[in-house]
Amino acid sequence: MLLPSLQLPIPKTPTPHYIKFRTSHRENIRYLKAVGIIDPTVKPRNLPSPQAADQVLATVNFLKSKGIHDQDFSRLAFLCPRLFSTNFDASEIEPVFDFFIADLHASVEESRGLIVHCPEILFSNVEYCLRPTLEYLRKLGVEKLNEPSKQKAFLLNTRVEKLRTKLRFLRSIGLNYEEAASFCARMPAIFGYNIDDNLMPKYEFLVNEMERSLEELKEFPQYFAFSLHKRIEPRHWHLKQRNVRIKLNRMLLWSDERFYSKWK
Repeated sequence: MLLPSLQLPIPKTPTPHYIKFRTSHRENIRYLKAVGIIDPTVKPRNLPSPQAADQVLATVNFLKSKGIHDQDFSRLAFLCPRLFSTNFDASEIEPVFDFFIADLHASVEESRGLIVHCPEILFSNVEYCLRPTLEYLRKLGVEKLNEPSKQKAFLLNTRVEKLRTKLRFLRSIGLNYEEAASFCARMPAIFGYNIDDNLMPKYEFLVNEMERSLEELKEFPQYFAFSLHKRIEPRHWHLKQRNVRIKLNRMLLWSDERFYSKWK
């Protein structure tokens, strides 16, 4: 049974780049526990067989050859346990690593960062998901897609049709295609927001309650990144009570201390 919990500290001495399968089964199990792929408290009867442990070690060695570090395995096992299942074949995910290098132009360390943030990306189809998404985002003008951040990892792992829904939303509120594309390029986080529960309520509040124009939104697309109930609404009503109107960026970017001391 493969569990993600990691209780034992990683040894300070460097671990060999490859774990040799000729070591004893006990040593292999000890290593898999140390890196968090096997729960250190698992009962002996639930430990993988020598053959199963060798299969998991084959995946570990493959990932280490691609730049994954020992300290990454606990997180990978927790977020994506099927990666270390006993019937998994590492050759299935090799095209994704080729995509990182050839298409995304990511370094080994950048590829590692993307995988650690979103290990499910390893199971995405290059031809039907990753490559079309990359081309679509580049066409919109989204930059630094090889950046090893959580946002960029999940963005690359999103189907084009889902991305298009955000563009259609921006078109529906009055932006033309070029403006919508620029909007997304300046704020790619918008692709992760739900339209009905997030984007639309914020837009309606902006227009109906705040009486702001679409031009102001185009000038400050980051408006959508702020919480409606915790930041946008309280600050708007605070300013309205004082008959003060300022630009959206000043209203939302300032810290609470600076904002409320300025307009007491």
